[in-house]
Amino acid sequence: MADNIFSTITALAAQHDAINLGQGFPDFSGPERMLSIASQEILNGNNQYAPLRGLPTFLTAVSEQRERNYGLSFDPETEIVATVGATEGIAATVLSQVGPNDEVICFEPYYDAYAAAIDLAGGRRVSVPLIHDDSGWQIDTDAFRRAISPSTRLVIINNPHNPTGAVLDLTEFSGVCREHDLTVLSDEAYEYLVYDGRRHVPTAAYPGMPERTVTVGSAAKTFAVTGWKTGWALGPTRLIAEVTAAKQYLTFVGFTPAQPAIAYALREEMGWVSSMVSSLQEQRDLLASSLREAGLKVLDSQGTFFLLADVTTHLSPSQTGADWCRALIEKYGVAAIPVEVFADHPEKWSHLVRFTYCKGQETMAEARRRLSRVGE
Repeated sequence: MADNIFSTITALAAQHDAINLGQGFPDFSGPERMLSIASQEILNGNNQYAPLRGLPTFLTAVSEQRERNYGLSFDPETEIVATVGATEGIAATVLSQVGPNDEVICFEPYYDAYAAAIDLAGGRRVSVPLIHDDSGWQIDTDAFRRAISPSTRLVIINNPHNPTGAVLDLTEFSGVCREHDLTVLSDEAYEYLVYDGRRHVPTAAYPGMPERTVTVGSAAKTFAVTGWKTGWALGPTRLIAEVTAAKQYLTFVGFTPAQPAIAYALREEMGWVSSMVSSLQEQRDLLASSLREAGLKVLDSQGTFFLLADVTTHLSPSQTGADWCRALIEKYGVAAIPVEVFADHPEKWSHLVRFTYCKGQETMAEARRRLSRVGE
């Protein structure tokens, strides 16, 4: 199996001492008290297997968070399972629902882990391109309907959306899912990372969706501890039982000492998250301004760690976005990710490049200084 784009770009960035604005990991850590609790858990001996579903304090905290933020009720004993990041939640859900030749609908560009999970399950990926116009990114509802077949077993939706940074309105999407009785995997790893006064609406909050939706989330992204790889999957008892059955043969459990720390943070550190979001919004705006000054068109980023730039005016007839990203590293010392790698129809996306802005102020300032040379 070939290295994925993140490994390739990260290695090239290291080779050229480039600032990595490709991979979405912060260069800062989460709330100090949360970090201290994890440290104390390690020192106090909480270093063995947690229960398969997760520690009760963690599961209860996740349940409380869904009720507090969205008015959604999940039983911590039967409707929530701890996962090794959102990525394991995705893999376990796909493996639990999809068999050989079952079809899975994805909306491209999509997070590359979806394709890998579908391939592992022996399923067939059916991709529906998102559309972009003056009002932003949208699901093409007509194309979605056309993609549904008797073999459709699962639909994967990501909101807030990586890599576009869109915050999608899922009203029509949920209507189609109800109409065709579709099971949905909703990747909401970036649920707190929304900007300009927007508010995340979970897929399970739409009418008729709670009984058909598995939601995966990520404390790693919410609290800037991506190395902890701790998240959750939640949904109706039947679906979560199936997800848990698959998960037990992937990792069984993850990093046990993180769970009490994250339980604390979900209850007590949302102010820290709000401050991080404000800082990210500021860095987003500064990066967008620098990219525009370099002659690139910047698409609106409403959430996540990412924004897209249209590099069409900088491409020669034979170049792709991947070529441009390699040159950006080698000539200017900044790494980004070509959007074409997130799609089954790369030719539709080869003019777009994804940048992250989830770095500290000094790192972002140096990245902007380097990017200012691109337009020269």
